[in-house]
Amino acid sequence: MLGSELRSIREELGLTVNEMAERLGWPQSKVSRVETGRSGIRPHEVEATLDAYQVTATERREALATLAREVRQRMWWTPYSDVITQRYAEYIAFEAEACSMRSFAATLIPGLFQTAEYTRAISATLQPESPPQEIDALVNVRLARQNAALRRSDPLHVWAVLDEATLRRQIGGPKAMASQLHHLLTVSDEPHVTIQVLPFGTGAHSGLLGPFVILQFPLRSDLDVVHTESYVSNLHFERDNELATYSKLFQQLCAAALDVAASRDHIGLVIKDLK
Repeated sequence: MLGSELRSIREELGLTVNEMAERLGWPQSKVSRVETGRSGIRPHEVEATLDAYQVTATERREALATLAREVRQRMWWTPYSDVITQRYAEYIAFEAEACSMRSFAATLIPGLFQTAEYTRAISATLQPESPPQEIDALVNVRLARQNAALRRSDPLHVWAVLDEATLRRQIGGPKAMASQLHHLLTVSDEPHVTIQVLPFGTGAHSGLLGPFVILQFPLRSDLDVVHTESYVSNLHFERDNELATYSKLFQQLCAAALDVAASRDHIGLVIKDLK
């Protein structure tokens, strides 16, 4: 958000990246990194940066200065940088700044809804060579993500469509899975969380090619992003046509899924089957 605002201001001034770099006394690459969100601004650089970008309005200066401070204040995951991948850190950064999330889960309960036991079982399976202390750290990261997103003063609004496979796959065993599903029902009571279940009986549906997450950001809709994940990389789609495609897919999945009340009932039936 900060980088996008600074880029917009530079373009309003009719300056190139090179010209702005000269004003700031920075390498051109640093201006590019700041404007694309790949790098933040140190606290002592904020005033000089706003002066160079000719930001004079008090309200706008305060808003941009606040964004610059929050870049560092909200990076709670930094202590875990030795156990999480760069691509995971990038996704957490997106999630930390988003105001709403729409997601489709095809195989796993979404991370923001996972219990510690469920997360531990996944981490131990996907990273069998990791020592116990590293698995513990990954579980702590997952729980910290949940706190940062769902329990902050302005909680992330989450609307998730879950394929029935996410409910039926007994990760961690029947007891752990029953506990996970009870937790899912508890989370669904939150006013900022909407959960729908896409039952097996639906047959073919528009999400067959896999899970995705659409993140929306406050103030600037042009910063919205679609996130997909594979074993080796994360993909982020930001163009209007790509966002429109995934938004349409999500609408179709919502229409095909059970409504909220029926979804809760369906989760309850799966719990009974586990017992």
